[in-house]
Amino acid sequence: LAEWNPEKDLLAMVTDDSKVLLHRFNWQRLWTISPGKCITSICWSPDGKIVALGTEDGFVLLHDVENGKMLRSIKSHDVAIICLNWAEDEPLSRTDKEDLLSYEDRTTRFFPPAPVMPRIGGLNSGDTGLADENEEAIQAFSSASCQRFNILCTGDKDGCICFSIFGIFPIGKININKVPIHVQSSGKRTSYRLQDVSISKVSLSRNLHQLVLLCSGKLINTDNLSLSNDLSVGVHCLHLDTSIFSNRKNELHQVSQQASSIQDLVEVVRASISMMSKQWSNAMNLFHEKFSALPSLLTAHGMESSSEDEFMSLLFGTHTSPALHQFLVSSLGEAGLKRIAKTIESAGRELRIVVSEHLQPAVEIISFRLAELRGLARWRSRFQNIGLDEKLMDGVTERVGMLVVQVERFSRVAATVLYLVHFFSCFMFSQILLRIGTRLWLLMIMYLW
Repeated sequence: LAEWNPEKDLLAMVTDDSKVLLHRFNWQRLWTISPGKCITSICWSPDGKIVALGTEDGFVLLHDVENGKMLRSIKSHDVAIICLNWAEDEPLSRTDKEDLLSYEDRTTRFFPPAPVMPRIGGLNSGDTGLADENEEAIQAFSSASCQRFNILCTGDKDGCICFSIFGIFPIGKININKVPIHVQSSGKRTSYRLQDVSISKVSLSRNLHQLVLLCSGKLINTDNLSLSNDLSVGVHCLHLDTSIFSNRKNELHQVSQQASSIQDLVEVVRASISMMSKQWSNAMNLFHEKFSALPSLLTAHGMESSSEDEFMSLLFGTHTSPALHQFLVSSLGEAGLKRIAKTIESAGRELRIVVSEHLQPAVEIISFRLAELRGLARWRSRFQNIGLDEKLMDGVTERVGMLVVQVERFSRVAATVLYLVHFFSCFMFSQILLRIGTRLWLLMIMYLW
């Protein structure tokens, strides 16, 4: 497999072992990558900045031309993707109607730049942080790739063709096995259908009005199945009307812009929640590990009280049991308590940073963008026939509003918990110092005696 870059002197090639090579015309190799999947098709984006790879398991991989880093991975098909075609809308003079529907992203008027994936403090990108080291390229792709309207067409060996705006936002799927084919001959109309179709080549016209495809399969006469014979098996060329892409390109452009941005922000939310869960789990695991020694000491001393009972007695200043005294002085100790307090404080600080700089801004921008889509959905004559449903948007907007409230509530609960943990650590530290100090005085008296 090989494909020339439409804008630069570059040639992308796929080897038999599914390595992707990028060469200049003088055969200077720029980079080599191994995606880890069997590559079955390849094509370039119209601007030559992204190379798209189709895999045997139905994924579309988008890689940056500068360094080969993967920008996106999209599951488009269930079987091998045989062919790819990336078409860009040809620049035409804009009509008055297009001016009315020209896209304006109002998010930048009300919000700061969108948040990115969080990183764990003190770590280099790519170590254990969740953000990819190619983060800047991904952000540039998310913004720049959406400036010109373009559609990526992908065809698989089962006869399905998928369409994605900017290569990332799916807008349609056609199963050629189910497409009726009508032929007018001698004043008589005959209906056919293809069976066992495998797509070989697809090509979308520059004006987005027509799709031409080559496929292999068996042509069946649906009006009279007895007329079907082996001669109908072969390669067929079909011409499909895709004028809806051109007639509704402005509407599709607006919806896909918002949806692709929301998709990026959803990944930020997922990464933020995953990182916070990991940080807090590590802190709580250390806490439970250190305090798990107390129940064993209570059992060893033949006591039937629980850990909660012992700490309540400590809080109210009653007599401290030998087991609790041993736990505070020996098992936990000053050093162990300091380590726990430092770990929980660090986790709490990371939680506050992730919530304020990543999670909350992402959720708020998602809510705003969904509200924009909700407004567009009410223009039924323009947006209903491309799948933007008003009732669906009402439900999604309501749920995102609940998410915004829950994030704010989580922020307050987390702050309260951290204050309580801090007070508990200070109380425990004072109790340990009190018992260590008493022990030192006793040792000094015994020495002097």
